[in-house]
Amino acid sequence: MCSPDHNEAQKPAVVDRTVGYYIADASRAIEVTTGGGGGDKVRYFPYRDLEPGFYKALSESFRDVRKIQNPADATAVAASGISLLITPEISTISSSESLLTWPPTQFTVNLVCKITDTKGVLVTEVRVSGYGQATFDEFKSNFSLAAVRASNNALGLLIKALGETPALRP
Repeated sequence: MCSPDHNEAQKPAVVDRTVGYYIADASRAIEVTTGGGGGDKVRYFPYRDLEPGFYKALSESFRDVRKIQNPADATAVAASGISLLITPEISTISSSESLLTWPPTQFTVNLVCKITDTKGVLVTEVRVSGYGQATFDEFKSNFSLAAVRASNNALGLLIKALGETPALRP
């Protein structure tokens, strides 16, 4: 899972805000086991794998992005200068049409971003789903290709959705 892949000509204007994002250590440690082909299973860490691309997507959407260690620490949050806090929820679905190949040939990344003000009041929620597909000939040198494509699709859609959400404008 990687970074956003999108067309520069369609890139929305950057929102003139400093935002923070929070991913709990417990979320980073979540290991997902999902279906591949032939009854095999695939394991990965969705939060840890997607975080660099998520940070990049936020950086393309907002003037400044900061990682928040503890959203309950009001003093640290206030000192960070953020005006909004984004907390992602990630879920995935994978499958394979083949009984012989174990990497998933289809992959979906669902990303829900709860966006609150610095007092924890919900401002809005942004939801996107990215889809990726790969054939055996494509993924024989990159077993996670369908997941990478789904992640890139989801992050590109996130950039677009954040840029088009009026509630995020100052």
